[in-house]
Amino acid sequence: MSYKIITFVPVKDAQKVRTAIGNAGAGVLGKYHHSSFSTKGIGRFIPSEGAHPTIGKVGELTEVEEERIEVICQKDKIKKVIAAIRRVHPYEEIPIEIYQLVDENKIV
Repeated sequence: MSYKIITFVPVKDAQKVRTAIGNAGAGVLGKYHHSSFSTKGIGRFIPSEGAHPTIGKVGELTEVEEERIEVICQKDKIKKVIAAIRRVHPYEEIPIEIYQLVDENKIV
């Protein structure tokens, strides 16, 4: 069963996150590995009291140029991939989304 893992990361850190994800076993498509897709955008947040933001200041709106990184991942690799993201991602609170995919061959 396949899943899609998505994370958002500052542009300057995107390559190290993509590499960690691929090295952990995600992004395998047939005979290809380390496959991913990225789009750039602006992430916005206000760090609350008690936060220790990598970028920005507590109580102030912060905008960061980020990449949305998407990869396909098999179920047995998810925990390893999430651990790899957490090891190299610079944010205190790491945005991670995981979606189960429908097998295209089973759609009638």
